[in-house]
Amino acid sequence: MNKKAIIIGSGFAGLSAASFLAKAGWEVTVLEKQPGPGGRAGQWIAEGFRFDMGPSWYWMPEVFDRYFAQFGKKTGDYYTLQRLDPSYRIYDTDGAMDIPADYEALKRLFASIEKGADHQLDRFLNGAAYKYRVGMEKLVFRPGRSLTEFLDRDLLTGLFKLDVFRSMRSHVKQYFRHQKLRRLMEFPVLFLGAMPDQIPALYSLMNYADIRGGTWYPEKGMYQVVEAMYTLALALGVRFHFEEAAEAITVQDHVATGVVTNRQGNRVTHTADAVIAAADYHHVETCLLPAQYRSYSDAYWNKRVMAPSCLLYYVGLSTRLSGITHHSLFLDADFDMHGRQIYHEPQWPSNPLFYACASAVTDPGAAPAGCENLFLLVPVAAGLQNDDEALREDYFRRIIRRMEKHTGQQIEKHIMYKKTFANSDFVYAYNSFKGNAYGLANTLLQTALLKPACKSKKVSNLFFTGQLTVPGPGVPPSLISGEVVAGEVQKMFDRKK
Repeated sequence: MNKKAIIIGSGFAGLSAASFLAKAGWEVTVLEKQPGPGGRAGQWIAEGFRFDMGPSWYWMPEVFDRYFAQFGKKTGDYYTLQRLDPSYRIYDTDGAMDIPADYEALKRLFASIEKGADHQLDRFLNGAAYKYRVGMEKLVFRPGRSLTEFLDRDLLTGLFKLDVFRSMRSHVKQYFRHQKLRRLMEFPVLFLGAMPDQIPALYSLMNYADIRGGTWYPEKGMYQVVEAMYTLALALGVRFHFEEAAEAITVQDHVATGVVTNRQGNRVTHTADAVIAAADYHHVETCLLPAQYRSYSDAYWNKRVMAPSCLLYYVGLSTRLSGITHHSLFLDADFDMHGRQIYHEPQWPSNPLFYACASAVTDPGAAPAGCENLFLLVPVAAGLQNDDEALREDYFRRIIRRMEKHTGQQIEKHIMYKKTFANSDFVYAYNSFKGNAYGLANTLLQTALLKPACKSKKVSNLFFTGQLTVPGPGVPPSLISGEVVAGEVQKMFDRKK
């Protein structure tokens, strides 16, 4: 008889773990609180507008290719990719700057801003390429359960080349003098949940992923990736129970025996040989497990450095905007002040940076004919309270005024649809610890073995996957996290044979 696995949560990590275990012959059931798959990477459709509710950047295409290839599939079997050019636009205090997809064009842009910066970019990316290769081959596919995993010749001999003890900010300063270029090279690490002076320079590998790997768009949006993974999982025999929230993990003598759910008001128990929590780690530990089986205390969690939460706006306009790009970063405010107000002095930001996605620029079907869809994101500190409608509206008006100024077009008067989403919604919808959007910050002291473990310390067959454990936040890492934890489950049961 096949072993049974219960997976709590159907985000990228949960879908990944489900398919790898099903491929290995397990009987897999996925329990999901929401009406459909995807978790934070859901989709919202209203009044003819289509929005990706969470991730909107498609980086590291080779990670997705590798994922589907392990099941004898290609990404092209499920969705079509288009490389964006420009990759994105940056609005600074002195105007707009498009980041071209072509590398030689990018070098010319760098040289036009700072003499010799084109050659410095070559040097910078040569080092970043090394970090990307070693990081992908030697770091991210490790479960982070023992130091012996990292006793690798390439890792040990290249430790200083990996720049794990130097900050991203000091690393960038070695190569570029102009503030505009420094900010451009620092911005990708904001996806990792900390300021550049706190993120190890190892993560210049993100610049390599950005510049060399490119920014892509799956036709019809990021939710197509969710649907592809869901379709694959169904084909492998995975069973899904939607709108069925997990309420407890039953444990006997340090062994998880199953998961109790709420199905339309009725308590249902699903038995299991192994349980994988792809839901919020903190929520699973503090709300689903008996207290004596928790691996981490409240004090431990409260000391974690969290990546940001977000103020999100899904906006439909009754007109098209002229000359805008698919991705735009509004860095026309004090970068360091906003960072301090996220990480060091948590408060609602006084003058925030923000991001805008207008996917209908690339995919006209994302909005009704003659209309525009906007996804707006303001990073804010995790744990902030009182995100009521008045506060959300205040920030919305502020960022829209700045967007109108930079684009030279009226926006607010053309709004025909608007939905907001903020810290309290992350808590309600996803049981998110402190309402975070991206998980733990990837600081040096929260890397690899120093993250919450992918296997429970007190329940022998309970595992964790997703953004609060290894390898960390982001869509590609989540796919990898699911694969890694599925492998750990199989190893455990193979040893028992």
